[in-house]
Amino acid sequence: MSETVFLGPDASNPCARARWEWLSPRLPPDLEEEAVRRIAWLALFTIVVGAAGFVVSELFPGVALGPRPIRFAVFLPFVLVSAALFVVARRRLLSPPRIVDLSFAYKVLGAASIAVMTNAQPWPEGPMLPGWPPVAVWVLVFPIIIPAPSVRTLLTSTLAILTDPACLWVLVRSGFMEMPDREAMFRRFFPSVIALALSVFVSRVVFGLGRKLDAARELGSYRLVERLGGGGMGEVWRAKHRMLARPAAVKLIRPEAFQGEAASGGNAKARFEREAQATAALRSPHTIGIFDFGVARDGSFYYVMELLDGMDLDTLVKLDGPQPPARVVHLLQQACHSLHEAHKAFLVHRDIKPANLFLCRYGADLDFLKVLDFGLVAVRKKDAAPSTLTADNAITGTPAFMAPEVVVGDRPIDGRTDIYALGCVAYWLLTGALVFEAETAMKMVLLHATEAPVAPSKRAGRPIPPALDRLVLDCLEKDPAKRPQSARELSERLAALRLDAEWTEQHAAAWWESVAPPSLTGRAAKATLDALG
Repeated sequence: MSETVFLGPDASNPCARARWEWLSPRLPPDLEEEAVRRIAWLALFTIVVGAAGFVVSELFPGVALGPRPIRFAVFLPFVLVSAALFVVARRRLLSPPRIVDLSFAYKVLGAASIAVMTNAQPWPEGPMLPGWPPVAVWVLVFPIIIPAPSVRTLLTSTLAILTDPACLWVLVRSGFMEMPDREAMFRRFFPSVIALALSVFVSRVVFGLGRKLDAARELGSYRLVERLGGGGMGEVWRAKHRMLARPAAVKLIRPEAFQGEAASGGNAKARFEREAQATAALRSPHTIGIFDFGVARDGSFYYVMELLDGMDLDTLVKLDGPQPPARVVHLLQQACHSLHEAHKAFLVHRDIKPANLFLCRYGADLDFLKVLDFGLVAVRKKDAAPSTLTADNAITGTPAFMAPEVVVGDRPIDGRTDIYALGCVAYWLLTGALVFEAETAMKMVLLHATEAPVAPSKRAGRPIPPALDRLVLDCLEKDPAKRPQSARELSERLAALRLDAEWTEQHAAAWWESVAPPSLTGRAAKATLDALG
């Protein structure tokens, strides 16, 4: 699956964007949103400090922030402007890029207000100790709070620094004060020049890190938007296609997941690509769609999958308890549709479990089931059985849904291994309980290998049709030869069951209306976290 190549800038006005991109490149949207939040906090901090300083100046004239007329003419308006900026940033009255642009005008205005207040104070008559003028501190803080490209920082910081001597000149020309001597002015303003250089350097570093972070989150034609969670082997992110309005879920698999294969001389990248290509070729509507795959800059393998609206079957039972037999049959038939195609393509899932079977709204369909996490399937050659072990010689699967042949290793793994796991899922749906309960994973897999399961009808607490009860137990046979021999055979036997009640579209609509949480978008990606360990 090849990656899309984009030609030309992505903007509504490409010429204008290209012309000004060198001057004002943008932060990634999420970092821009973070900058807006910081702008709001900076404005709020200025309001609190300014209001406190104003009150103290009124109550204690000896420590006043400049003469009273200047406080009312300059400082009070700046506090009001800060309040307006806080409201705009907090309520998002403008777009994030416009708020960021506005913050740079606020930067210069704030520097001018600070310059007026500090220059209106009496200058020391004796030698001045070197230090940072308030305007210089303001200029230094800004690029840390609001990252910006170096050119923009240079321009706005220069304007902000120049307000200090400019305000001094205006105050001298207006007769408010006398011009200080050159040495005093040098001691006062030279640190501001250093602050200007430092602000540009800090801006370059902080803004550059933001851009590098954004570049690191570009995977092929997709951009990572929101981290949904992580597990032992990787992470799942919400992603967006750069050109199409199509949300997706990106599953990142850390390179360590393939370290065993690399140590044994295998090619992890080649194996990943082979499996991904085989999985992406699956066309069953009940198999999670894979849009893209590849290797990220840090060496992580990634899948781009469709993002679904619904819940996995583990959540379903925990939310709503054991399910009606008719609904269980309806869901199992859909899982069989996906597995039949996979088995025909010599793919064995090896980790069928409730967390990897996702119930969703899919277009106009309700109760539509998708089989997830085909990412690390076993790829069989025709007329050959896949190995029982992974590349690093470790048994794969989830203990509560693991077939005996996986545990013991005395028989080849094939599609009937998935049939056993699907029987465990049916047991969970009908009873709300696992086939075997044990204190440790090792004890649980040994029970799967040696003990006969109790019939679901004896644990369900509700009537289960005898034929369905028998079919579930057939799926749970220790000997693969005694199970349904294919997903299609299992589907046909499910279809042949005569149930007292059916699960109709009306039943599904009523359930989704009354029981399902109102918003489940994105849970498909989170459901794969169990598979990540």
